[in-house]
Amino acid sequence: MRTEGTVTPDSPCEATATNAVDVLVMRQTIALVLPAEDELPPGLDVGTLTETLRGHMELIVPEVETKALALHKEDIPRYCALACVSEANGKLRARAGQGAYAALVFARKLARSLATLCDHYETLTSMPICLACDRMIHRRSESMPYDRVSNFGGAVTSHLHAACEPRTSYLTRAPRPG
Repeated sequence: MRTEGTVTPDSPCEATATNAVDVLVMRQTIALVLPAEDELPPGLDVGTLTETLRGHMELIVPEVETKALALHKEDIPRYCALACVSEANGKLRARAGQGAYAALVFARKLARSLATLCDHYETLTSMPICLACDRMIHRRSESMPYDRVSNFGGAVTSHLHAACEPRTSYLTRAPRPG
């Protein structure tokens, strides 16, 4: 059972206790703000969610920046992560416009920026992410490598939760003759 800010050990996405950046909690907050509907679900306050998103961004921005700056100057992940950090800092300085709709639009901009920061954080910290369910694979979770050919040539090794393996038939299915 999940409690505020923690994940149970049997969860495939368990966060480490020493990790100050809890990507799982951040992604759960993002999911509240980025539903397909035009309005937030009842009972959620856009102001509170905006401040929560800001707090998450204030935690993760320096982590992503520090990890990106440790890479070689000509490393593409460094360049992309630092561009994202710059964009996020701009959003942290900005304020929502007048009215409820403008506040919701602004919260969604913060959520999209935070989602990208989470992606960069996961990449820069080499957190294995399940190719099928897009969740972190904890070191104690049963998982398996999944080798595939990259669009840019060469092989890429991704990972899958063992429980997600049956869901990956679409990844290995050969094209139908036409």
